[in-house]
Amino acid sequence: MPETAGRVLVVDLDGTLLRSDLLHETLWDALSRNPGALWGAFGALQQGRAALKAWLAGQSKLRVATLPYDARVIARLADWRAAGGRTALVTAADATLAKAVAAHLDLFDEVHGSKDGVNLKGPEKARFLNDRFGVEGYDYIGDSPADLPVWEGAHDAISVGASAGLRRRLDARSGPPPEHLPPASMQGAALLRALRPQQWLKNLLVFVPLLADLAFDGPSVFAAVMAFVALSFVASAGYVVNDLLDLADDRSHPRKCRRPFASGALSVRVGTFLFPVLLLGGLLSALSVSPLLLAVVALYFVATISYSLKLKRHTMVDICMLATLFTLRIIAGGVAIGVELSVWLLAVSMFLFFSLAAVKRLAELTDLQAAGRDVSRRGYRVEDRGLLSQMAIASGYLAVLVLALYIDEPQVQERFGAPWLLWGVCPLLIFWISRMVMIAARGEMQDDPLTWALENRTSRKVILASALFVALAVLA
Repeated sequence: MPETAGRVLVVDLDGTLLRSDLLHETLWDALSRNPGALWGAFGALQQGRAALKAWLAGQSKLRVATLPYDARVIARLADWRAAGGRTALVTAADATLAKAVAAHLDLFDEVHGSKDGVNLKGPEKARFLNDRFGVEGYDYIGDSPADLPVWEGAHDAISVGASAGLRRRLDARSGPPPEHLPPASMQGAALLRALRPQQWLKNLLVFVPLLADLAFDGPSVFAAVMAFVALSFVASAGYVVNDLLDLADDRSHPRKCRRPFASGALSVRVGTFLFPVLLLGGLLSALSVSPLLLAVVALYFVATISYSLKLKRHTMVDICMLATLFTLRIIAGGVAIGVELSVWLLAVSMFLFFSLAAVKRLAELTDLQAAGRDVSRRGYRVEDRGLLSQMAIASGYLAVLVLALYIDEPQVQERFGAPWLLWGVCPLLIFWISRMVMIAARGEMQDDPLTWALENRTSRKVILASALFVALAVLA
């Protein structure tokens, strides 16, 4: 048992007890319900950070029970109370939210947070604690440089996930040696997972126009590569925004709850600043090729955000939007190398990607059925599985039909040395689409269809065989 010696154990909330930040949590929760809340947040900020926190707390409907808490801090609180000590939650977060967290955990004797225009942080928090408990009348667990004035008045100092620089500054304080709890997870690995680099493989579609036009000169290849980089950065920005907007739902999902922001492996505050950096990097990469590519990439981002904020919640609109986003990647590739895209190519892409989007929803509904639920977040019902299966197959087969007609076009016959070899792709696509629908209907597809396609051994063989037919058609 810990030695409490009559002291109070004071714990910070954001970044300490909670592996996140309630200011940013409430901001994204409010935006997920009403994108216009952003302007209201700017208005509230004019009256100070405490006013902003209070306004966001009123706009959001945060589920404190699903927030990512640090189990080590909770265990420390439980042991302190078991030894007869008193505990206090003192935070710069809004007081109403702090009380909600305290009520959920039932580990605190008193709770104090920002209210009445007073932001309980840094020197303000230090003054409050010294007045209330006396200098060295409390131990303090915190996480940021703003807590240094508080640790100066504490008896024992405990840091959680502090940087090396902060630990050195804390070690220099007078009094008992501080205790340092390391970060609960590897930030670098969590950051990489948040970017979802595996999803960048979808952006390889920008090279389709390059292959279709057989334009392998240096400038064209460079432009296509930059289009890939631009879309990858912008796509990661979109994934970050999507994860931040979906925090509440992801934390209630059996698999998505392990995502970096939902699990607390990466703070929502980090995501808030990461998003604009990624977006700017993507737009500048596109501009380095041409203003027209910048316009296409910007359109792609707007479409992605529209999907995340609104369109993905509308039945069938979401599937059409996913197909459009995939097709925009091909359009970006054509714009980057300056070629006019064939109507046949665009038709194949729309039909094929509509099929894959329908497979994605089919897989989700199959998971819902296994979980005993009837309606998805996007309005689909379990009884829609049959219809979605038919849509996926019909659209996929139409893509193969259009491809077959495209192969017979005079320009294709002239461009490829052995165009008849392209026919080998058609039966492979029929097999691939049929098998994918069957796997999704059985509930054996746990990932996005394209991710699954690249990880599944049989699917990879089909993709490699198709690539071989195309390569032979070009080189023969």
